[in-house]
Amino acid sequence: MAVLALLAAAFAVTFEQFVQWKYGSVGIAGLLLLTVGIKAKSPTCSSIGAVVLALTVTGPAL
Repeated sequence: MAVLALLAAAFAVTFEQFVQWKYGSVGIAGLLLLTVGIKAKSPTCSSIGAVVLALTVTGPAL
């Protein structure tokens, strides 16, 4: 069980660093809002995070 938790934490940190590198601090803010909204079961917070991430990813296409 400890190995699974360690692997999950390593994956989360790696994914967070990738988002930071690729999309900057706005991407991290969107990911944070989405994660907090899901954990707190707040549809408003998770929706705002999802919209921020979507706009960050599709920003160059607009």
